[in-house]
Amino acid sequence: MAKYIVLVNWTDQGIKNVKNSPSRVAAVREVGKTFGCDMTELYMTIGPYDLVTMVEAPDDEALAKFMLSIASAGNVRTTTMKAFPEDTYRSIVTSF
Repeated sequence: MAKYIVLVNWTDQGIKNVKNSPSRVAAVREVGKTFGCDMTELYMTIGPYDLVTMVEAPDDEALAKFMLSIASAGNVRTTTMKAFPEDTYRSIVTSF
């Protein structure tokens, strides 16, 4: 499974209903499963992003579908970065 770091900001709609956020997180995890994705970690953060999550997905297409499905609810905007584990990083940087 590929790993992704997802940076999340609440929209105006999302922050107005922030107390419902924990139940939305649970629902998002369930939606992820329909695309074969697993949100393995979630952190509330201080700074330019409200939340940071780690997601595992079978491929980029599955992750894209997952992110579009949660963004379409209107509570969050996301920025997604594909993450390479340390062993893959070492292989990449020593291969040329």
